[in-house]
Amino acid sequence: MLQHNTQLKSLIDKLWQNFWEGGIANPLTAIEQITYLIFMKRLDDLEAKRERDAEWTGEKYVSRFSGQFQIPGSNESIDKNELRWSVFKHKPADEMLMHVQMKVFPFLKTIQDGASGEGLFTRHMANAVFIMPKASLLVSAINIVEDIFKEIEKDATEGGHAFQDIQGDVYEMLLSEIATAGKNGQFRTPRHIIKLMAELVAPQLGHRIADPACGTGGFLLGAYQYILTDLVRKKDPAKLSKDEDGFERAAISAVLTQKVKTILDQSFVGYDIDTTMVRLGLMNMMMHGIDEPKIDYKDTLSKTYNEDSQFDIIMANPPFTGNIDKGDINEGLKLPTTKTELLFVERIFNMLKMGGTAAVIVPSGVIQNSGKAFEAVRKLIIDKAELKAVIAVPSGAFKPYAGVSTAILLFTKGGETDHVWFYDMQADGYTLDDKRNKITESDLPDIVQRYKARDAKKDNDRKQKFFMVPKKEIVENNYDLNLSTYKEEVYEEVSYEKPNVIFGKLETLEADIQSGLKELKPLI
Repeated sequence: MLQHNTQLKSLIDKLWQNFWEGGIANPLTAIEQITYLIFMKRLDDLEAKRERDAEWTGEKYVSRFSGQFQIPGSNESIDKNELRWSVFKHKPADEMLMHVQMKVFPFLKTIQDGASGEGLFTRHMANAVFIMPKASLLVSAINIVEDIFKEIEKDATEGGHAFQDIQGDVYEMLLSEIATAGKNGQFRTPRHIIKLMAELVAPQLGHRIADPACGTGGFLLGAYQYILTDLVRKKDPAKLSKDEDGFERAAISAVLTQKVKTILDQSFVGYDIDTTMVRLGLMNMMMHGIDEPKIDYKDTLSKTYNEDSQFDIIMANPPFTGNIDKGDINEGLKLPTTKTELLFVERIFNMLKMGGTAAVIVPSGVIQNSGKAFEAVRKLIIDKAELKAVIAVPSGAFKPYAGVSTAILLFTKGGETDHVWFYDMQADGYTLDDKRNKITESDLPDIVQRYKARDAKKDNDRKQKFFMVPKKEIVENNYDLNLSTYKEEVYEEVSYEKPNVIFGKLETLEADIQSGLKELKPLI
């Protein structure tokens, strides 16, 4: 939706520029500070709405902003109403900065009630720091955030779009500006790849969906948006439209009834070992309408994790690089390795219920490396699951973060592998350089269509982009899942002219050059 609102795009760009010019050059630090401001704004807006609703219905409601707040480290207390965004935004610049740092931010950390997600979000703010190097940066940032929410309201009123949908898109656009890789091989998965994977696993309302290394929550949101779009497809397909990547999409709030909302609030679970990512993931879910997201700080490879056989759907792009200390590895993980990219595949397999399906992005080493642990993880998903598909992703798909070559694995726990469907993705709708500009060529819609119609009897031409390979052949190749092992390359025969013809052409060319030189010489 944001592609149609240039004013919102401009305000988001202005907000980022504001932070860079204000001395906060690290994108992760900037997005954290923006997130805290948005949280303050949302908290005040939600409380104002609850107060209006209570006044309308005549019910008694005690606001979070009623009473006194004891300022940490002092004997001073303050009327909580002074901590509202709508109140402190009018203070003089220097006074506002001290007020937010010393009073508003500490207050946010004390909120315990889980309604609307604030409890979980604030629990993960225990070690958060409000960093604003100067008052003028805070003032301008608050003004831009105000303008963004006014524009969202205007678009919702005049443009016919739902406030919730635009608000979610705004936060996604803010996150998309994080253009640097994180720690331990962590980087944001392109949203069109997430949409593709959601289409392939097709989560349904009531499914429990997880991501053991969720980052900003992109896969959970991809599943959320697919479920709501699918509900619209079943109820009123005329309301569907194609997005910029060729996938059907509906306004996510169109079918977000209280009953559906209650189910969805319990459907999504994410974990990450980076507290910043946990906070961003929580806010991302909240901005999209999931009031009580279940995203938590946890190492799902460690001994502390014990949620096996719990989930219907898992979508993930776990960290590619890194090792875990052998003594910390969960006892349920049996692979003879400390490599995280292998252990995460086993973890995902273990997390699935019988009949549950996973779509996971892995580096090319996982599908083709001949090492003992690499072969063991491939045996696991082929012998103890139905490995449905291996989709080779072009190496430029994850730029500018990394140029690593990857594949998407789709498997269902407890099924039986008969044939594996391979697809050689050559274009994902964007240029495969660091700029990643939008182009018309894209295999993504074709992948979805071909996958759903895959047939072992028909998909047997290995000169095509897609084909089926029987399990027996894969086993004979030491469980190698590299597409090029099975694909038949088509070589075009190049015919060259006879040497005497080429020589004659060269003589003619030389004669022309000599003639030209003779004409030029008198002019010198």
